[in-house]
Amino acid sequence: MVIVDVFRAFTTAAFCIAAGAREIVLVNDHEQALAMKRADPGLFLTGEIDGRPIPGFDIGNSPSAIERLDLGGRRVVQRTSSGTQGVVAASGAHGIVLGSFVIAAATVRFLREYAEEVTIVAMGQNAIEDADEDLACARYLAAALRDERPSMPPVKLFEAWPEWFPRRDAELALEADRFTFALPVSRENGLLIARPEYV
Repeated sequence: MVIVDVFRAFTTAAFCIAAGAREIVLVNDHEQALAMKRADPGLFLTGEIDGRPIPGFDIGNSPSAIERLDLGGRRVVQRTSSGTQGVVAASGAHGIVLGSFVIAAATVRFLREYAEEVTIVAMGQNAIEDADEDLACARYLAAALRDERPSMPPVKLFEAWPEWFPRRDAELALEADRFTFALPVSRENGLLIARPEYV
């Protein structure tokens, strides 16, 4: 199962890995993330509630903020309102892979190598309303899996951008195939952990 969250959870996750993070622990509860950080101050927390950064977290859910950082070897814990909720809800699935445009081709290569059957879930806004960018990415991945050569679909950007969601985040999120790794998720000691798989 591919859980797609373009704006911005799994774009941010990919940027964390590109910045040197060794893995992403996906949680649905910000209090769990904060408790983990109290136990291990070396953790890096990223995420949002209703789009806004979470007090006590190192950074919000922002790839443009991550791209300037060095997360070399660090363990990241991520909590978002849509993407990580979808991963936790799907934790009983046979396999889970994070989906976004920035890792689309690598995700398709990974699925071709390891998956016999693929379900693609576009998370949308808070897992309730459809979101153009998630639907577009889901269609893009599905077309690539059918051996079509999909072109980057148009995604309408907002007219006005809130301070906590810079336009640069959206521009980065729409850079197809920026990175060459997929982000499959494994369950280890009760945690859902995404690590890069270069394929």
